[in-house]
Amino acid sequence: MSVMPDIQTLGFTADGGLGEKAKIGLIVLQSDQTIEHEFARVLRRNGVALYHARIPNEMNVTCSTLQKMEADLPAAAALLPATFGLDSIGYCCTSGATLIGEARVDELLRKEHPNAKTTNPLTACKAALKALKLRKIALITPYAAEVTTELRDNLAAAGFEVTAVGTFNQSDDFKVARISPESILAAVKDIGQRTDCDGVFVSCTSLRVMEVIAEAEKAICKPVLSSNQVTAWHLARLAGVGDNIAGAGMLFHTQLRAEN
Repeated sequence: MSVMPDIQTLGFTADGGLGEKAKIGLIVLQSDQTIEHEFARVLRRNGVALYHARIPNEMNVTCSTLQKMEADLPAAAALLPATFGLDSIGYCCTSGATLIGEARVDELLRKEHPNAKTTNPLTACKAALKALKLRKIALITPYAAEVTTELRDNLAAAGFEVTAVGTFNQSDDFKVARISPESILAAVKDIGQRTDCDGVFVSCTSLRVMEVIAEAEKAICKPVLSSNQVTAWHLARLAGVGDNIAGAGMLFHTQLRAEN
């Protein structure tokens, strides 16, 4: 019978761990297939740590199913440990934030992370539009008419003129993630060439927009925003990361305005 060697206790030194520049938390929809991949494109940087938690949601996107997520937000936020000391945290659903309400989302996140700055794609979109000084925008969504209308009206109430709206008219979030980037690019070129808009916002974290933003902006000579892009930008800027990032659109060469 072999004799087990003694277990040696090893010495070590401790540092601050990951995220010495910024620690960013994301609450991602259970059905989302896109956001983590797109965030990695722009925020996987030295000193920036990303932490993700998933929140239950229904695959069928309607006003009523979106509102149901309010009940699960506290538990999802708690899955991101407060001991991590997150600098910023985002609830990553544009339509969900629209139906639940930005102030309510902020309230629920702050209950679990009182010292973190918070955002969501709708709040981030408004901050991005202000930073880029855009007032007249074209809106593209994948949603059915009832959800698209809620988002359009919310932006209008915030003082932005939505001059054109286009939708892929899908309620199944699984199908939304399968809409090709080429289709999104074609839609942006189509709606964004209008002379009565100064930029385009493509809503929904499931849509794969990041890889075509640079090409879209070059084609229409206007800023192109997406839910994932504005949320990544806002979370980074709120956490003190002011880096310019190539290939992520005009927005990532822009800083927050003071009132944001």
